[in-house]
Amino acid sequence: MQSEQEFNLAVEQYLNMVYRIALNWFGSVHDAEDAAQEVMLRLWKNTSGFEGDAHLRHWLVRVTINVCKDLSRAPWRLHSVPLAQAPPQPCANEPEAQAVVEEILRLPKKYRVPLYLYHYEGYSVREISALLKANPSTIRTRLSRARELLKHQLEEG
Repeated sequence: MQSEQEFNLAVEQYLNMVYRIALNWFGSVHDAEDAAQEVMLRLWKNTSGFEGDAHLRHWLVRVTINVCKDLSRAPWRLHSVPLAQAPPQPCANEPEAQAVVEEILRLPKKYRVPLYLYHYEGYSVREISALLKANPSTIRTRLSRARELLKHQLEEG
């Protein structure tokens, strides 16, 4: 970043988005906080300028995904507790919304992350494919399967 003021503005504007992406990746509040902190540290250390808000937002999403991948490969993650065994983490204020969030977090990561980026962050299939480095048809398939799995889970519950 070029100045502390620009950094603070970017953090204020995008920290929640970065945190929500990491939370969808890990399903853990603590891991999401670690990832968000690492992303903001990389933003602070970044010396190149951004061509606008869209460029900064895209950069932050890409860096967030990369940080999540890096943290997922860490050796200590081999000793972590599966999400199903972890205590519930509240993510929404309303009980209905909380139930949906819990069901989304039960989806496999390969379905959960594209679903979140598409429905909550407003990215197009093409943009998600670029961010996740996958074919657009793969992203469309994952979105479709995620919706079907989510629908099935919600009907059972």
